[in-house]
Amino acid sequence: MPNKTTEAKILITGGAGYIGSVLTRVLLDNGYRVTVLDAFKFRQPSLLDCCAEPSFEVVRGDCRDERTLKDLLKNADVVIPLAALVGAPLCDRDPIAAETTNQTAVEMLCKQASKDQRILIPTTNSGYGVGEKGKFCTEETPIRPISLYGRTKMAAERAVLEHGNGISFRLATVFGASPRMRVDLLVNDFVYRAVKDRAVVLFEGHFKRNYVHIRDVAGVFLHGLKNFEKMKGKPYNVGLDDANLSKMELCQTIKKILPKFVFIEAPVGEDPDKRDYIVSNARILATGFRPKFSIEDGVRELVKCYKIVQDTSHANV
Repeated sequence: MPNKTTEAKILITGGAGYIGSVLTRVLLDNGYRVTVLDAFKFRQPSLLDCCAEPSFEVVRGDCRDERTLKDLLKNADVVIPLAALVGAPLCDRDPIAAETTNQTAVEMLCKQASKDQRILIPTTNSGYGVGEKGKFCTEETPIRPISLYGRTKMAAERAVLEHGNGISFRLATVFGASPRMRVDLLVNDFVYRAVKDRAVVLFEGHFKRNYVHIRDVAGVFLHGLKNFEKMKGKPYNVGLDDANLSKMELCQTIKKILPKFVFIEAPVGEDPDKRDYIVSNARILATGFRPKFSIEDGVRELVKCYKIVQDTSHANV
């Protein structure tokens, strides 16, 4: 590894996606050299602002292609495998692509990478599935994913940690604006409905989960790069400690900013997403990382975002 962090060369697979489009810009602004490998499946032009940067390179290709990956690894100090089919609905629609992209490609990456190459992977705290009522999920909590998405991401995490020179960030449900926008994420979706329809019907509104702003996700990767030696070899929950919220509580928070927003809980029906848990982020906080953006910050940001984004085509499903 180079002596100066800013000399490090980073390969990001899936770097033109929802998280990657924010993270790539942040890394470039912090002096890193960044190469993005992306299939541009959604025909997104989200990295156009990076093309003028001498320290930025982009390759159109598939993270599952062994030859492509092998060539790109030759010039990488750090790999961030973002490429994935993200979310249970998208994975259920194409389970073979989900397994080969989310899991097999990462396992192949870990086999090809040298022991000196660092790997920082985003996984998901949805691996906790359904938690025990009133009990916080920590990194020691047994993994019980209830979706194909959760299972493939947990398998990818295992491969990275077994590589011996990696970190896994178990991300809470991400929210906030991105050049490759996703309207289908829970906070983003509810704010969209609050802005456009002024109403939402909740199914099983008592289900809880944790949340994190997309710029704090970029921030935790930067934190991991700068503190890699003391953090490596472990998974870290990454979310807002004051945002273990039920869907009903999330709507109440949105209503504070958009008073005309109306939400009701359906007396019948079920949410196909059965995740229900609260999460402790104590381990990542103990390393010195501090999130900067609240749910309220994200809602205000998204209200402005939806003056630009006018439809739900900006989504994974």
